[in-house]
Amino acid sequence: MELELIDITKPESGKRPEEKRKAVKYKKSRKRRRRRMKRNKRLKGMILLCELVLIILFCVLLYLLIRGFSGKGALASVLYSERRQMIQANESQKPAITEDYLTVNPYSRPGTELKRVNNIFVHYTANPGTSAAQNRSYFENLGVTGETSASAHFIIGYEGEIVQCIPLDEIGYAVKKRNDDSISIECCYLREDGKFTEETYQSLIKLSAWLLKEYKLTPEDMRRHYDEGGKKCPLYYVENEAAWEQFIQDLREYILGEDEAAA
Repeated sequence: MELELIDITKPESGKRPEEKRKAVKYKKSRKRRRRRMKRNKRLKGMILLCELVLIILFCVLLYLLIRGFSGKGALASVLYSERRQMIQANESQKPAITEDYLTVNPYSRPGTELKRVNNIFVHYTANPGTSAAQNRSYFENLGVTGETSASAHFIIGYEGEIVQCIPLDEIGYAVKKRNDDSISIECCYLREDGKFTEETYQSLIKLSAWLLKEYKLTPEDMRRHYDEGGKKCPLYYVENEAAWEQFIQDLREYILGEDEAAA
C-alpha cells in the first residue's frame, strides 16, 4: 500500500504567510488613510467655521465702532448744547468784559481749539504801572515781531477793567504744557511787590467765579502760574502763601453768596 505524501509547507488557501501579512498590512494602511482623511475633513470644517465666526465678530465690532464714533459726535453735540445753555444761565453773573480779540497769528493767538478746561490760572504782567490796553497791545505786536510766544485769555487792569484777548474756545500761550486745558488771566498792578489793587482783586474774584461756574469747576481748581513750572508768577501770591489762601477763601465766599442770592 502506497502512502500519499502531503507538502505541509504550502498553506491550504494557496497563499503564502508573507503574502497574507502584506495583505493585512495594506488593509490597515487603507483604514488609517481613511481615518486621517476624515479627521482632515473635520479639521478643515472646524477651521472654516472659526474663520466664519471671526469674520462675523469683526463685522459686528466694526459696526459698533462706527456707531460708537457717531454716538460720540452726538454726545459732543449734546454736551456743547448743555454748555451753551449753562453759559446763558450764567450770563447774569458775568462781569463787564470788553472783547478785544487779538489778530490770529502764530505767536499770541494761534487759533487752536481749546477742547477742555481743567484749571484757571492767575498771572501778573511783570510790568508794574502798565494798563490792560498796553499789555493787550504787547500781545498783538508779538504777531508782528515774533520775538516770543505769549498771551492770555483775559487781562485785568489796575482799575478793574477786564479785557478779553482770546475767545474761550481757543488756546492761549500762557502756561507751557497746560495751554491746551486751561484759561489764563493776566493781572496788572502798581506796587513793586506785585500786590493787586483792590479794583483788580475784586474783578479777579468776579471773573474767576464766573469762569468756574461756566466750566463746572471749584475754587480749588484755581492755580497760580507758579504751581505749574515754578515761575514766580503772580509774584505777590508766590511770596505770600497766606494771601493766596485768602483769595481762594474770598472766592469761595463770593460764589456762596451768589448762590444764596440766586436761590
